Amino acid sequence: MNIRTKLGQLQLLAILEGISFLSFGLTMPLKYMMEIKGPNYIVGMIHGFLFMAYCLWVLLVHFDRKMPIKKTALLLIASLIPFMTFWAEKKLLKPLQEEELD
Repeated sequence: MNIRTKLGQLQLLAILEGISFLSFGLTMPLKYMMEIKGPNYIVGMIHGFLFMAYCLWVLLVHFDRKMPIKKTALLLIASLIPFMTFWAEKKLLKPLQEEELD
């Protein structure tokens, strides 16, 4: 993963967005069952920022690499489903990175 390229940055964002999504899910019980709102607020803000950055980078990579609309749509849908950005990084983005190296 070369984070100097838009594709490498998107791969990193996919992983970070997935981690933040899971973290956000872990802080929900703190907020609603134990009435501890602080962690959920902080993780929610981080997740929101990473979510928007991920979606923006998907579009940047789409236009930069002229990706098929189906792949772009899958990458955007991946941001909405827990664990799916990890799958998208491995199955959709990593092969693009390997093509770049060839």
